[in-house]
Amino acid sequence: MATDPEPSPWQRKLHEIIYEADTTAGKAFDLVLLFVILLSIVVVMLESVKSINAEYFEYLYITEWVITIIFTVEYILRIITIKKPKKYIFSFYGIIDFISTIPTYLTLFMGGYNVLLAVRALRLLRIFRILKIARYIGEANKLSIALKHSRPKILVFLFAVIIITIIAGTVMYLVEGEESGFSNIPLSIYWCIVTLTTVGFGDIAPVTPLGRFIASFIMITGYGIIAVPTGIVSAEYSKAGEKTVPVNTQVCPYCAEDKHIDGSEYCHNCGNKLNE
Repeated sequence: MATDPEPSPWQRKLHEIIYEADTTAGKAFDLVLLFVILLSIVVVMLESVKSINAEYFEYLYITEWVITIIFTVEYILRIITIKKPKKYIFSFYGIIDFISTIPTYLTLFMGGYNVLLAVRALRLLRIFRILKIARYIGEANKLSIALKHSRPKILVFLFAVIIITIIAGTVMYLVEGEESGFSNIPLSIYWCIVTLTTVGFGDIAPVTPLGRFIASFIMITGYGIIAVPTGIVSAEYSKAGEKTVPVNTQVCPYCAEDKHIDGSEYCHNCGNKLNE
C-alpha cells in the first residue's frame, strides 16, 4: 500500500506536461524540446566550421547560452516534480540531460570554447526521449523485444563469422604471402573482414589467380552474411507484434517508472497513483 505523500496539484500538472506525451500540453512540450535539441545540434555543427565560427561566433555563443539555460530549467523542473529525484538523476535519460546541460558551464572554468564540442553533440541522444510519444512507443517496444530475442542467434552467427575470417585470413596469408602485401596473419584477417563486409578499402589486394578466386568467394559470401542478421531480427519482429502489451507514456511521479499498461491507475513498481 502506498505511503508516500501525495504530490501537490501543480507538481502533478507539471509532471504530466514534462514527462508524458498523451496530452496536448505534453505533446507541445515535446515538440518545443525537439526543436531546441535540433537547434543545439545545428549550432554545434556550425561551430566546427572555422569560417562560420569566426564570422558568427557571437551569435552562436549567445544561442548556445540560451539553449543551455532552457535545458537547465527543464532539468531542474524534472527533478522537483518527482518525489524521488535520485531515480531520475541517475537514470539513463537523467544522465543524458545532465550532459546536455553542463558543457557550456564548464567552459567558464576551462580554456577554449570548443573543448567540449563533442560532448555537446551527445544532446542528440535526447531525441530518444521525444520518441516516447504515443505513435512510436508501441513500435519501439516491438523492436526492443525483437532485438532481445535475436541476441543469442546473432551472437552465435557472429562467432561463426569470426571463425570464418580467421581461417580465410590465414589461408590468404599462405596463398599471397608478404610480397603481395599480406605481411602477417592479423593483417590478412583485417583484409578478410573488409572484404567480407563489402567495404573494400583497396589498401591490400590479392594478385595471384588462386588468391583472387578465394577473394571472389569471400565477396559473394559477404552478401549472405549481411542478410542473415536482418532476417533474424525481421522474423523476431513479426513475432513480437503478437507479444507486445499496449503501453502508454505515463511516468510515475513518485519513482519515475514508465511503460505502464494502458488504463493503469497505479504504478506497477511502487504502487502509487498515476496521473489521470
